[in-house]
Amino acid sequence: MQLGVTPNLKEAAVQNAAAGSGKVNSRLNDTGSMGAFLNQCEPRTDSWGPAALEERRERTRRHLAKIASHRQDWINRNRYYYELQSRLLRFLVEPRKKVLSVRCGTGDLLAVVQPNTGKGIDICAEIVEIAQQRNPSFEFAVAFPDKEEFQEAFRPGDKFDYILFNDIGDTVDVLQALRNLKPFCQRQTRVLVTTYNHLWEPLVTFAEWVGMKVPRTEQNWLSTADIRNLLKLAGFEALETHRIVILPKYFPLLSVFFNRFCARLPFLSKLCMTQVVVARMLPPSVASKELSVSVVIPCKNERGNVEDAVRRIPPLAGRTEIIFCDDQSTDGTAEEVLRVQSLYPEKNIRLEHGPGVCKSRNVWTGFNAATGDILMILDADLTTIPEELPFFIDVIVSGQAEFVNGSRLVYPVPKGAMTGANMLGNKFFSVTFTYLLGQRVKDTLCGTKVLWRADWERIKPMLGSWGTEDHWGDYELLFGAAKLNLKILDLPVHYQERIYGSTKMTKVFRNGLVMLKMCWHGFLKLKLGY
Repeated sequence: MQLGVTPNLKEAAVQNAAAGSGKVNSRLNDTGSMGAFLNQCEPRTDSWGPAALEERRERTRRHLAKIASHRQDWINRNRYYYELQSRLLRFLVEPRKKVLSVRCGTGDLLAVVQPNTGKGIDICAEIVEIAQQRNPSFEFAVAFPDKEEFQEAFRPGDKFDYILFNDIGDTVDVLQALRNLKPFCQRQTRVLVTTYNHLWEPLVTFAEWVGMKVPRTEQNWLSTADIRNLLKLAGFEALETHRIVILPKYFPLLSVFFNRFCARLPFLSKLCMTQVVVARMLPPSVASKELSVSVVIPCKNERGNVEDAVRRIPPLAGRTEIIFCDDQSTDGTAEEVLRVQSLYPEKNIRLEHGPGVCKSRNVWTGFNAATGDILMILDADLTTIPEELPFFIDVIVSGQAEFVNGSRLVYPVPKGAMTGANMLGNKFFSVTFTYLLGQRVKDTLCGTKVLWRADWERIKPMLGSWGTEDHWGDYELLFGAAKLNLKILDLPVHYQERIYGSTKMTKVFRNGLVMLKMCWHGFLKLKLGY
């Protein structure tokens, strides 16, 4: 049986594009209807079982080989759409990282993320040859992502920070292709799966029919629910879905309004043409005995809580250091830390001096001084029970989360521990941040937060880049974690009333305005930043 693509309208459209006519040729005009077009595009095969799947792969490869010389012409004709896609990838992928692009095409999307090391894989040798010519500094290879041969295209021990799976629409076995990516993932690796919204199937088919879009072979047309399920079956966890492009062609003012604003809004985003699902491989548990933990305690006038904190913090992981960051206290907090340090020589207690500006800068002082693999914040008022800190360690070392956020709003809050205005504000910002971050966060201002120090080093360059200063540090940590697509998970804590000192959150209205300003700048960066 002939395995190539049956001569049809798609090939006619390719020939038209090469001729620069932008119209469909007479072969297409002779079809008479969209139904006839769809019928001609249906694959014809006498094969059955695995042989039929292999035949579909071969049809796709031959089709790509036929259009390879004109592929860049199609990209140039739809430059606006590809620029929107490039903006999103640049937003999601940190520059100067090691990036693998699966179904890389001519390598343009690999190039736009500015990798330090780039590798591209495609199923068509002709496409790969063009990609190598256009991007000589990257490495390219030919392989089907859903076959065993995929592993042979790599060196032993190859790992990547980001994996771009650019087109799963014509991948025969998406589940196997995703499984084949796992050997190249490490804890921080993020997999970006790009596909068309299945709601756009009629419009995309029509665009191919009239010669506005590159012709393609039969497609999977997977919903985001399908993709998330396939990722889960393959051992990955979907973190967030980004949706772009309501108008794929450029119209002055109109395209900017729909693609930069409407496409970011709830409900309307569901209508976008393209979706990118960001996922991580579920990591194995790490033995806590092999790790060290730094408990950073920002304090200002908390002398009466210092010894209680040291006494009540249990051993965490293999080694625990307790870092008190004194923010220019006037009640003798620093002196009390030194006294307790000599009183408990068996504990690794350190004193760092904060700048006396705000809590966030005090916390950054402690983070920069920390030596532990895991960083943990514990507010010095001890309203969060120190005895519950091991629960945070359990969550992060088990791989359930990469950023663990304490939540005071699950269990009952004692009277006097939180004012009604603060409670209302926390609930409002919970809803706002869940939208901004793309992951559920119930309590943004709980002082207890835990993350890997390696991830802190990636968040640190973003400090001060959000358009306004975060006085508390919670927002910049959450924004940074979301920007890096870290898995954020709430952990309920029992919140209690402080027994020494007074709360620093007294200017409720003023603080609320600062938080609203922070949310606005977060919206500009996280939702309109691409």
